[in-house]
Amino acid sequence: MMLITYFPIIVSLFAIAFVIFLVMQVSKAPAAKDKAVAITAAIQEGAASYLSRQSKTVAIVAAVLLVLLWIVLGWKIAIGFLIGAVLSGLSGFIGMWVSTRANTRVAEGAKRGLAFALDLSFKGGLITGLMVVSLGLLSVAGYYFLTGLSGLIGLGFGASLISMFARVGGGIYTKAADVGADLVGKVEKSIPEDDPRNPAVIADLIGDEVGDNAGMAADIFETYSVTMVATMILGALLFPRAIQFVLLPLMLGSVSILTSIIGSFFVRLGKDKSIMGAMYKGLAVAVVLSAIGFYPLISNMMAGQDISVMNLYLSTIVGLVVAVGMFVITEYYTSKKFNPVRSIAQASETGHGTNIIRGIGLGMQSTALPVLLIAAATITTFWLAGIYGVALAVTAMLSLSGIVVGIDAFGPITDNAGGIAEMSGMPEDIRKITDALDAVGNTTKAVTKGYAIASAGLAALVLFAAYSQRVIDLTGSASAANFALDNPRVIAGLLIGGLLPYLFASFLMGAVGKTAGKVVEEVRRQFREIKGLMEGTAKPEYGKCVDIVTKAALKEMMLPVIITVVAPVLVGFFLGVQALGGLLIGSIVTGLFVGISMTTGGAAWDNAKKYIEEGNHGGKGSFAHQAAVTGDTVGDPYKDTAGPAINPMIKVLNIVALLIVAFLV
Repeated sequence: MMLITYFPIIVSLFAIAFVIFLVMQVSKAPAAKDKAVAITAAIQEGAASYLSRQSKTVAIVAAVLLVLLWIVLGWKIAIGFLIGAVLSGLSGFIGMWVSTRANTRVAEGAKRGLAFALDLSFKGGLITGLMVVSLGLLSVAGYYFLTGLSGLIGLGFGASLISMFARVGGGIYTKAADVGADLVGKVEKSIPEDDPRNPAVIADLIGDEVGDNAGMAADIFETYSVTMVATMILGALLFPRAIQFVLLPLMLGSVSILTSIIGSFFVRLGKDKSIMGAMYKGLAVAVVLSAIGFYPLISNMMAGQDISVMNLYLSTIVGLVVAVGMFVITEYYTSKKFNPVRSIAQASETGHGTNIIRGIGLGMQSTALPVLLIAAATITTFWLAGIYGVALAVTAMLSLSGIVVGIDAFGPITDNAGGIAEMSGMPEDIRKITDALDAVGNTTKAVTKGYAIASAGLAALVLFAAYSQRVIDLTGSASAANFALDNPRVIAGLLIGGLLPYLFASFLMGAVGKTAGKVVEEVRRQFREIKGLMEGTAKPEYGKCVDIVTKAALKEMMLPVIITVVAPVLVGFFLGVQALGGLLIGSIVTGLFVGISMTTGGAAWDNAKKYIEEGNHGGKGSFAHQAAVTGDTVGDPYKDTAGPAINPMIKVLNIVALLIVAFLV
């Protein structure tokens, strides 16, 4: 038992030590020189400045909530909230810091070939991935061993709240800059992506870091931590006399951190030169080793319990299968190799409207297989081990987050590397390597977003189960957690909950559109007023666009977050426990569909454009390309702002419900 108690902390510290080793390796690689120095510095300074200003804004909200939680729920919840908030923000900052230093080294490393550039960019992403899971495991295990279960809900709330700010603010920033840059640069001026003449291009590159990197890191830290917390609470409620059910999630996470580290050594370019194949090779090793490692762990820890060892083990295998299944399904819908993306490219030949129609339809269609997979997994694991089996499957799925986030964080690094290569005028052969990495980065970002949304939906189901069990525990009556449709309050809650993801996404889409419009006006002004800008003899005022998107992101992120926190409180206190349960169910169902359709559809639009740019359907500058750029412009806030932000949103609703349930019964 002593080893079980300290093993998660030991593994976390080992992973942090390995991260330090990786940072040293990446830092040894030479950075790009000459013109690239100023570009890299601008990206680093802009990203750090935005996250600093975001942190100061969020700190005010967090401080108010900290005091309220301390007064109403006690110091354990309040301190847990503070730890979760700080570490969620720190995960995002570390991801951004590493990425903005790896990008220039990948651009320079491309001179040594594709294999070296791949190795360097993946190591940069892996640093973020391993920091996310090691900090998540360390915080949950450490705070549990210090204070018990009572403070962990606060930790989950802190992580979720900061994650939502990071996703919402970073998403608005990155896509407002991206859309504004594309609408004038590509559509009006017919200049390449990342062209140094475009005044919005630095803001776009910064956006990749604060949205795709810092946002994803905070998001997965939150999902990883909250799932562990929910499974531990559920284990304690369902099996109050068997502490093994509380400790098992921590042990599963420990095993998979080690297998993710081992799997990372297998991410190497093979003879077929397949970048995606190299990524999948590392992921496959991590999955197989986790599946092998889970059995002796579960058989030793859970022998003699009411649920059979094999049923618990098979529940974890189902979780691993869902993780792999989400990767395969999302790649099919978003990769240039397959028909869905090519069908959007084909539709672009007949115009902007047909591109949009096909993209929206594809996004809707892409929800079918993931939802059927999740439904099958839920039924199977519930049959195997009840609701705890479902929770165990989600824990197993998220235990792979170390290598999965590494694969995702690889994307912004290669995207920035391509931008640095383009803006600094590196040779065409260098840009070919960075473009190849960037194209795969778009797919990896898409598949990991699919993984994140599926895991968020399942994690929310576990949180809902914990809420239901908590209601039963507090009231002593199973009927109190009966959310039947003959209860009008439950129906009202379902409808309000179903509304929230749509309302939330609408605010974010509107914010991107409004801010992008301001960027477009500024870029047009500079092209109009700065003589020699189009000819390349004058330098644009990059800082103007950076300032526009920074201010807008900080302003526009507040209302959606406030609505998410306040809605369950109002429904709970005015309509009661059952209505709040209905709200949680409604938000999970619609949130899952909205999130998957937006992220997958948006990524498909993006890669359809890139498929045309490779010379298909007329290539760059063709009518089909113009239509594809329009589709990509619509898809940008779909896949990188509204869609991914649904993840923390549905979990914040559930955690707030858990926090207030004691006051409702």
